[in-house]
Amino acid sequence: MQKNIKNRAFLKWAGGKYTLLDKILPHLPSSSMYIEPFFGAGSVALNADYDKYQLNDINTDLVNLYRIVQTEPERFLLALTPLFTPETNNADFYYQKRKEFNLERDLFSRAILFVYLNRHGYNGLCRYNSSGGFNVPFGRYVKPKLPVKEIQHFAKRFENAEFTNHDYRKVISEAPKHAVVYCDPPYIPISKTASFTQYASAGFSLEDQRELALTAQKYVQEKQLTVVISNHDTSLSREFYQGAKIKSFQAKRFISQNALTRKPVKELIAIFAPK
Repeated sequence: MQKNIKNRAFLKWAGGKYTLLDKILPHLPSSSMYIEPFFGAGSVALNADYDKYQLNDINTDLVNLYRIVQTEPERFLLALTPLFTPETNNADFYYQKRKEFNLERDLFSRAILFVYLNRHGYNGLCRYNSSGGFNVPFGRYVKPKLPVKEIQHFAKRFENAEFTNHDYRKVISEAPKHAVVYCDPPYIPISKTASFTQYASAGFSLEDQRELALTAQKYVQEKQLTVVISNHDTSLSREFYQGAKIKSFQAKRFISQNALTRKPVKELIAIFAPK
């Protein structure tokens, strides 16, 4: 399933898989159907070649954005372009647009603001407060990129994809037989003080991690699915993914805000395949 040219997502995304494609794609077998219950920015699907795609995320803003880009890419780009100028790349403007986003109810306008905030906000985070307000701070980038080609490619690539906004359990339980399911959930913390759950609109607990593994095991046998899961390589991961084929590797992902203490982390993919 590997391709020579890697396609980039049009969103910046904490935990994105672009740099790990060479580790993941070889373990995605051939099938007519590819499913992602935790789609995020979509780097894996953008580089995995299948006939049909179901791309799901629990984040309603994200799914709404993708449906609009899928159906109206040129109108979308026309409306987005004025938000990528030197005048729009400052903190005052950013916080005004963030405020507007949190009050906006029109889906098209909300999608435009989501991309502006994503490309100008801090470190590709997508984070909401307890009231549901987007609260990522200004990123202070020199010149945020307007991702024209990436948006156009996304729209063409997924013109016939199904974008859904369900819980992962529903997605996996309703998958057709012999589908390939790639799961990139919020990661298990590598320490008691480290947690990546703020990247998602809702927390993903250790019990959720365990249930994802159990769900994978169940439907791999019932529906002859192949389920591949990415996560940190921890003792808990190994415990949850018993029965799966494990591939471990060092990832060029840095989790500390302190540049002096940043270190690459160990990750794994767990491959649940039918027997």
